[in-house]
Amino acid sequence: MEGVLKMILKALRKNGAVTINYYKNGLLQTFKGKIQRLDLTDQTLSLKDEQQNTFSIRLSGIKEIY
Repeated sequence: MEGVLKMILKALRKNGAVTINYYKNGLLQTFKGKIQRLDLTDQTLSLKDEQQNTFSIRLSGIKEIY
Protein backbone atom coordinates (compact mmCIF):
# COMPACT_ATOMS: atom_id res chain seq x y z
CA MET A 1 0.00 0.00 0.00
CA GLU A 2 2.86 2.37 0.77
CA GLY A 3 4.17 2.09 -2.80
CA VAL A 4 0.76 2.94 -4.22
CA LEU A 5 0.48 6.04 -2.05
CA LYS A 6 3.91 7.22 -3.20
CA MET A 7 2.84 6.80 -6.85
CA ILE A 8 -0.40 8.72 -6.19
CA LEU A 9 1.33 11.58 -4.39
CA LYS A 10 3.89 11.85 -7.18
CA ALA A 11 1.06 11.94 -9.75
CA LEU A 12 -0.77 14.64 -7.77
CA ARG A 13 2.28 16.89 -8.07
CA LYS A 14 2.09 16.67 -11.88
CA ASN A 15 -1.29 18.46 -11.82
CA GLY A 16 -2.22 17.06 -15.23
CA ALA A 17 -3.44 13.89 -16.86
CA VAL A 18 -2.12 10.59 -15.53
CA THR A 19 -2.30 7.05 -16.84
CA ILE A 20 -3.18 4.31 -14.36
CA ASN A 21 -2.86 0.59 -14.86
CA TYR A 22 -5.11 -1.24 -12.41
CA TYR A 23 -6.83 -4.56 -11.85
CA LYS A 24 -10.62 -4.81 -11.95
CA ASN A 25 -12.33 -8.20 -11.73
CA GLY A 26 -8.98 -9.88 -12.34
CA LEU A 27 -8.31 -8.04 -15.61
CA LEU A 28 -5.65 -5.38 -16.16
CA GLN A 29 -7.29 -2.09 -17.21
CA THR A 30 -5.84 1.28 -18.22
CA PHE A 31 -7.33 4.68 -17.44
CA LYS A 32 -6.16 8.12 -18.51
CA GLY A 33 -7.49 11.24 -16.80
CA LYS A 34 -7.05 13.74 -13.98
CA ILE A 35 -7.06 12.84 -10.32
CA GLN A 36 -10.04 14.44 -8.58
CA ARG A 37 -10.02 12.99 -5.06
CA LEU A 38 -8.07 10.60 -2.89
CA ASP A 39 -10.28 8.97 -0.24
CA LEU A 40 -8.16 7.10 2.27
CA THR A 41 -11.18 6.08 4.34
CA ASP A 42 -12.79 4.18 1.43
CA GLN A 43 -9.35 3.53 -0.12
CA THR A 44 -10.42 4.82 -3.52
CA LEU A 45 -9.07 7.25 -6.08
CA SER A 46 -11.58 9.31 -8.08
CA LEU A 47 -10.59 10.43 -11.55
CA LYS A 48 -12.15 12.36 -14.41
CA ASP A 49 -11.59 11.43 -18.06
CA GLU A 50 -11.49 13.72 -21.11
CA GLN A 51 -15.30 13.51 -21.51
CA GLN A 52 -15.71 14.68 -17.87
CA ASN A 53 -16.91 11.23 -16.71
CA THR A 54 -15.92 10.38 -13.14
CA PHE A 55 -14.45 6.98 -12.27
CA SER A 56 -13.42 5.44 -8.98
CA ILE A 57 -10.56 2.95 -8.62
CA ARG A 58 -9.74 0.96 -5.50
CA LEU A 59 -6.20 1.67 -4.28
CA SER A 60 -5.51 -2.04 -3.81
CA GLY A 61 -6.06 -2.63 -7.54
CA ILE A 62 -3.57 -0.03 -8.75
CA LYS A 63 -0.49 -1.50 -10.38
CA GLU A 64 1.21 1.57 -11.84
CA ILE A 65 0.70 5.31 -12.29
CA TYR A 66 2.61 7.45 -14.78
